[in-house]
Parts: sequence; C-alpha cells; structure tokens
Amino acid sequence: MANDNIIQFSKAAQINQNGRLLIPTRLTEARLACRLTQTDLAKMIGLTRQSVSAYERGDKTPEPSTMANIARSLEQPISFFTKEERKTFGVHSANFFRKTGADTKRRRQACEIYATWLAQTAYAFDSIANFPKVDIPQFEPKGDDYTRDEIENIAEEVRIHFGLGLGPISNIIRLMESKGVIVCRYKMEGEQVEAFSFWSGNKPFVFLASDKNSAARARFDASHELAHLCLHRWVGAEEIEDKERLKVIESQADHFAGAFMLPRKSFPNEVYSPRAESFIDLKARWKSSIGAMIYRCKDLGLFDDRQVLNLYKTISRKKWRTIEPLDRGADALPFEEPVLLKRVAELVFESGRYKFEEFKADLAISNDALSQLVGIDFGTEYGQVNLGYEPTLK
Repeated sequence: MANDNIIQFSKAAQINQNGRLLIPTRLTEARLACRLTQTDLAKMIGLTRQSVSAYERGDKTPEPSTMANIARSLEQPISFFTKEERKTFGVHSANFFRKTGADTKRRRQACEIYATWLAQTAYAFDSIANFPKVDIPQFEPKGDDYTRDEIENIAEEVRIHFGLGLGPISNIIRLMESKGVIVCRYKMEGEQVEAFSFWSGNKPFVFLASDKNSAARARFDASHELAHLCLHRWVGAEEIEDKERLKVIESQADHFAGAFMLPRKSFPNEVYSPRAESFIDLKARWKSSIGAMIYRCKDLGLFDDRQVLNLYKTISRKKWRTIEPLDRGADALPFEEPVLLKRVAELVFESGRYKFEEFKADLAISNDALSQLVGIDFGTEYGQVNLGYEPTLK
C-alpha cells in the first residue's frame, strides 16, 4: 500500500498545476477531519510540527515516501491531496452545533469538513438526477426573538404545510427527504456528535449521528434539526458562537421538536396517567422518548411539579435515563435511515451516465467516508441494486 501511494504521488506531480505535489489546504482539511493537531500528525509520521506546518502553508512539498505516510495516517487516498475541492450548491450557512467550548473545537472543525463533503457528494449528482423540490417553510420572529407561543403556532403551521394531521409522524427522516432535505447518518469514532444542520446555497442538509442507542431520541434529533432549518436560517455564525445565545437557539429548537412531534391539540388527550409505566404504550404509538413526553407534559401543564418530580425519580430508579423500554431488544423501535442520496446514487450509476469508479475518482474521498455519506459500500465493486424510489434523471 505504501509503495502504491508513493508511485501515485510521484505520478501526480506530472499533472498537478505548477508541478506541486500537494495542495496545502487539502492536507489541512484531511487533518481536521481526523480531529488531529499539527503536532498529533507530526508524531504519527515521525517529523516535526514545523515540517507539517510548512506543508500546510505550501512552503515545502513532502517527499513521496512522506506523503504516502501522511495519506495512510489520515486515511485518505493520494488523489485527495492532489485534486482541487469539488463544488457545492453555494455558500454554506453556519452549522448549528449544540455545544461550545475549547473541548469541542476539534469536533466542530471535523463536522464542518464532513458537511462540505456531504454537500460536494450531493452536488456531484445534481446535474444528472432530480432531487425532490425543496419545500421547507421559513419563519422569522415577530419581535426581537421567538416567544414560546410563536413556536407552538409555527410547529402547527409546519404540520399543516406538510399535509400532516394531528397524529404521530410515521417517519420523520422520510418526511424531510421528501421535502428536499438531504440527510446523512455518520459515525465519528470516539466523538459525541448528536446532529447538526446547514444550508449549501438553497439546499438544506441534516447530519445525524449513527451511534444513538435510541430510535426515539434519534427522531427527536431529526425534528430538532428541522427546527433550525425552519426557524434559524437568518441566524449568523457570530450568534452561534455566543454561548448564551446558542442556549436560547437550542432551547427554541427543542421546543419546536416537542411541539412538532407531540401536538398540543392531540397528544394531551392520550395522556391518561402520571405513572412512568403508562408512557411505554405512548412511546410505541408516538415514537417519542419517555423523557421527551414527560417534558412535554410538564411544558403543557398536564402534570404539577410534584408529579413531574415523582416521574423523574421513577425514571432514575428504573435506569431509564440512558436506555428506556423499546430502545433495545426484539420490541425496540426501528431506526429511521436516510435513503434519498443512496437511491439517487443507485439511479445515476445504473443509468451509466456517471460511472461508479469515475464518481469515486472525482470526489477523491476515502471509501469509508463516501460509504457513510451515501449509504453504498464504496469499498467494493458496484453491482445492480433494486430501486423503488422517486428520483428521476434529467
């Protein structure tokens, strides 16, 4: 593998502009995607931090053997470092991350890279296939900021806009995909990433964690990100970087998610007891976590403070705070998986208008990353896949 990388890197020198072996920004991008500092990478490849810094500034070009070591350490093909970035749908909005602080900086930087890769991947198919038309209603507060009643009303308006009744939503991810949102579920090893959303031009994206242990909580995450797409497109990066302002924005998204999933005009009619066990059947029907339903009951004034306290004590005693009933086992609620980008890719590859291997070469992203972004195993030769979804060719 190392020898192959050396040969590929040597050949790249013959075709890269100005004879440069490495596009410096691509090295930085790959490093940040791995949540590594320059010092971390330097230790992995047996060089100094100053050398890595010089490579990323473009002051020095690594020897082929060093470049092969870098590629192996950052788990990217050599072509990743020698090809310019692919286009996306346009300028990216600020990403809505739920946490701030120095300890999350690397995670946020990595997520921003993954967001760019997701937008580049979808854009690669855009000239060939028809994605569903974007149909995400946009809102702004009537005053300085949203009131709680405004958010309740907006959640109801969004349900009406999407043609939903007042009952449980069968599949929130499918709903968003049908409205033009490109959704991805991605696992970042060793990181606690719940979800985030962003716009690339006029195309909305939602990035979900793949290591959630509860389908119900994952549905709440998806609804939370839908809230950002509807409520906060006008919010700038400077507000998200303000710790106190971010708390307010996240609280608004949580409130929307609860109101959207558990409407005030229908859900209260089915709450018949302040006992924790009574929420198990409600969870099976509404596909919402017991914790979220109790909070919603508190929010709507269905229970008094004593009843809510007793419920939380019961949850703690039963150890439901992390794993609830219907989270695991034969009766567990199934996870909702994205399918839109996967089925667009299947349609395009089967049409022959964009070859599987050509796509891989154009994106120049590792097989593992592409597989998670699209939902197809890019580590193997592509074969025929049974379709059964809406995408059409242009």
